[in-house]
Amino acid sequence: MTPAPRRRNIAPPRESVLAAAMATIAERGLDGLTMAGLGREVGMSSGHLLYYFRTKDELLLQTLEWSEGRLGAERGALLSRQGPVRERLDAYVDLYVPDGPRDPHWTLWLEVWNRSQSADADARARQAAIEGVWHRDLVALLAEGISRGEFRAVDADRYAARLRALLDGFSVHVAVGIPGTGRPQVLAHVREFLDDSLFSGA
Repeated sequence: MTPAPRRRNIAPPRESVLAAAMATIAERGLDGLTMAGLGREVGMSSGHLLYYFRTKDELLLQTLEWSEGRLGAERGALLSRQGPVRERLDAYVDLYVPDGPRDPHWTLWLEVWNRSQSADADARARQAAIEGVWHRDLVALLAEGISRGEFRAVDADRYAARLRALLDGFSVHVAVGIPGTGRPQVLAHVREFLDDSLFSGA
């Protein structure tokens, strides 16, 4: 009798692994994400995961890039809507600010930022690319609002850098749960800042 052929251990698609990593972070936080545990989730050994991702740092960065790709598609759909630019700017801010403490995307962002101090040049460049897309989209949105007379005539690039610094600071507070800086309060602060700096006298 001819023996049955051995089944190959086919790895799941990369996106399935990254989605499982993100789901684990959402459910159990970063401490709950281990190579062994993730391997069990997707039917791979931790050795196989290390073969594909090399290090946990690389797994985290690829998971962040995957999550950012999904956010980028959502942001693109929001920013391509018709109507007042102010509505799209508010949608950009809504998408930027975390949903609340332990928001999985921001939890991952903070961890990758923390690990970037020892990251190689390639990893830092990939992080910068993520930041760059958010910045370029905001600059384009501001430039459109200025050209249509909805916004004051500001330097779009400089204003975008300052607005994103404000959003980053507030978002960290929301993500780590600092009292008095919940999502509703932060959104109110940012909209007041926009009213004062971008719309007064427009």
